[in-house]
Amino acid sequence: MAKDDLVLGIDQSTQGTKALLFDGEGRMLDIETLPHRQIINDLGYVEHDLNEIGKNVIAVVKALLDKDSNRKNKVKTVGISVQRETVGAWRRSTLKPLYNAIVWQCARGAAFVAKDEVKAKANRVREITGLELSEYFSAAKITWLVDNVPEVLKAASEHDLCIGNIDSFLISYLTHGKSFATEPSNASRTQLMDLKTQQWSKELCDLFKVPVDALPPILDSDTNFGETDFDGLLPHAIPIHAAIGDSQGALFGHGCLKSGQVKTTYGTGSSIMMNSGDSVSSCLHGVVNSAAWRRAGKRTYVLEGNINYSAGIISYLKDDLKLIKSPSETEALAKAANPHDKCYFVPALSGLGAPYFNGNVRGSILGMSRVTGKNEIVRAALDSIAYQVTDVLDLIRKSSAVPVTELNVDGGATKNRYLMQMQSDLCRLPVKVPTDAELSGKGAAFMAAIALGIYDESILNEESVSNSYTPVSDESVCQEKIKSWHKAVQAAIAYGI
Repeated sequence: MAKDDLVLGIDQSTQGTKALLFDGEGRMLDIETLPHRQIINDLGYVEHDLNEIGKNVIAVVKALLDKDSNRKNKVKTVGISVQRETVGAWRRSTLKPLYNAIVWQCARGAAFVAKDEVKAKANRVREITGLELSEYFSAAKITWLVDNVPEVLKAASEHDLCIGNIDSFLISYLTHGKSFATEPSNASRTQLMDLKTQQWSKELCDLFKVPVDALPPILDSDTNFGETDFDGLLPHAIPIHAAIGDSQGALFGHGCLKSGQVKTTYGTGSSIMMNSGDSVSSCLHGVVNSAAWRRAGKRTYVLEGNINYSAGIISYLKDDLKLIKSPSETEALAKAANPHDKCYFVPALSGLGAPYFNGNVRGSILGMSRVTGKNEIVRAALDSIAYQVTDVLDLIRKSSAVPVTELNVDGGATKNRYLMQMQSDLCRLPVKVPTDAELSGKGAAFMAAIALGIYDESILNEESVSNSYTPVSDESVCQEKIKSWHKAVQAAIAYGI
């Protein structure tokens, strides 16, 4: 270990890919970002181009290294965090994708999980995986690929098929096919992994028509997944020494290593996650059990709830409704909204995730009156993020014997002071915004560096806070708002499609 060692973190998310560079003492030196296309058809199916994502990883790393020629020789390892549940299929021999990756937001698997014979297995699915039966997870998306893309079955018949999440694809892509693997945090979100054994469940692979031999082996999260020189950008190959789902990466980046510690990531969607220790917890319906990570053979689990549209609703206001030109406008607009307006925005643009798990609900704006205008709709959209997080957090708190004392947060939306204050008011907890904004990529990079001995684990205790919020609104007023929010959600569910 040397102070001039450098560590790379790759954060491959729903909207784009980031490369982060850290020095030997854990300070972030630089970051590069590149968006990728959101491929959405008339049915609302959401896809990503796997090759575009692979090329973007190379591009952002190149941009980092080109800024200083001395960096190339000092990079010792890389950790990768990825969007979860998004799944693809490709040829093992050529790495050629057989179809676009189906994104976690995409509800095309809803028809399959709605079949009576599949719904009859819902309790068994939860018993094995810790997850509610839902098209949100990878399994039903893979079923769609098997049923609708002939090339997938052809590759399977030729023993040349790989099916995996973004982590598996990038490991294959960066090692030129020498490695094909995943780890528990991503595998547990497929709805195909037995949470207790942390191996693929043949029973569930049969249910979802998934060829089990096309799935990657499940390794430790901090193992050596193979080596890469990023297509010749480095003079030497370095180990990919960590892979992790973005939400679990953020949990690790926050330093939430103890049971009962909670974080919320405000990305396109939101992950509300509590470290639940080294065993699977019982939990109420509406939240699920998942793997946090497995490091050096030691397992850690989480209780979690996921929201389909969190900060993504802000992009919808800008790109689709054209109500705003920049997300930065929303704070001032929300603060200027009429306090007497009682408009509620249910952002079910691709169904509702936790705690409702209903893919048939569609977005609604309810309670509009003559005083409802742009400001009020923007405020209602921001409020919907805080309401959804509060719903999930409430179930997590009821499911755990360990009291929650604070909420650690990350993601771009944490810059919005109106939203963060609303969040603190609704959940009645201190909300802490860290100085480091890139928690998912940081978590992956630090996990890799700790595994190699570049960092000591105590580095995770050094997180600094840039902003903190405590409840200021009257609790009874907040409870009335939450009741009205629940009425709005039930009205949207009743409407259906």
